[in-house]
Amino acid sequence: MTVSVTKRVKTSNGLRYCKVVTAANGRIPPDMVLVNGKAERHTEGAYYIEWHVNGIRKRLSVGNNATDAAAKQHKQEQLLNACAAGLTVVDEKKGRSLVNAAAAYLAEIEAQKKPSTYKAYRTAINYFLDSCPKQTLEEIDRSDLMNFITFLRKRFAPYSVHHRFLIVMIFLKAQGISGLVKKNDWPSYTEEEPETYEHEGLQNFFAACTADERLLFEFFLYTGMRDKEVAYATWRSVNFAQGTISVRPNAEYEWTSKTYKGREIPVPQSLIAALKAKKRTNDLLFPAACGKPKAFFWVCRAIAKRAGLNKKDWWLHKFRATFATMHLWAGVDLRTVMSWMGHSDMTSTMRYLKPNRSDAVRTKVENTFSLLTNPQSR
Repeated sequence: MTVSVTKRVKTSNGLRYCKVVTAANGRIPPDMVLVNGKAERHTEGAYYIEWHVNGIRKRLSVGNNATDAAAKQHKQEQLLNACAAGLTVVDEKKGRSLVNAAAAYLAEIEAQKKPSTYKAYRTAINYFLDSCPKQTLEEIDRSDLMNFITFLRKRFAPYSVHHRFLIVMIFLKAQGISGLVKKNDWPSYTEEEPETYEHEGLQNFFAACTADERLLFEFFLYTGMRDKEVAYATWRSVNFAQGTISVRPNAEYEWTSKTYKGREIPVPQSLIAALKAKKRTNDLLFPAACGKPKAFFWVCRAIAKRAGLNKKDWWLHKFRATFATMHLWAGVDLRTVMSWMGHSDMTSTMRYLKPNRSDAVRTKVENTFSLLTNPQSR
């Protein structure tokens, strides 16, 4: 059942309930309403949710905050759909409904976070709802969480189990519920080293590229940018004089970086020169044929196959890992690489400071032990 959101605002025809503007991603921009079919900003007035029961309109005031209004809209829709499906609606006097709390929380996540984050939270919390027989938050205990871990382990790899369990614990903490499990109860996983490309593999990969493909994947390698950051990068991101590439929001496509922070990355002059020579057909650096942001994953796999490489060994984030590891091995300090990568903490950057297994290191190992075992070389 559909629940709509309106706002009661002052118009030239007096006070009216006007539908709110809804962005392409489903979010409700604060204070934006439709008046006679045109978007207008109205800071005054309160939000209302509306729905119909047997042809009769119901209207409920939900305050003057757009995010709260969206959360209550989702909660009411969940409640109405539960009733329509013949499900038992929990008496809130006996405790807070787990389903309603989850719906309201996910509405907040959807309004405040990126779509990919919302999708991950929705998936994890829905799995918890599937595994937990309790109806209210107050009924949840340690056994429900341990059963959830078992539920996940039957379906997913250790890291996915840990990640989804973490999301549910964050959700429960937001509801004021904590301390149900101990440190040793948490699902564990073995953190593997980030994979990086070897010199020979990159040579073969780039040899199989067209000129445009080579520029694209050199851009990935020399900037360490995430795939979405490259997809939404514009010519304004390039500082030809300084030889840097900036990560900045793209307002046209309502896109911001993962950490909501911009950053500047110095790149080789060869990349700057190649970008200068590139024909500009769009504001985006690497647009799709239709002019919109492009998906690069399958391009990467196609080139690897063309080069006679195992396409399963080639993916976009591996260029980013190679960028970080090469700079750290070259002696660039952690704090600087952290800034270039756009990490919010140094722990994330330190993952890429993995052991160097290059031929140069192998030579050092041979030379070190030759001094111990061959006295004549001293």
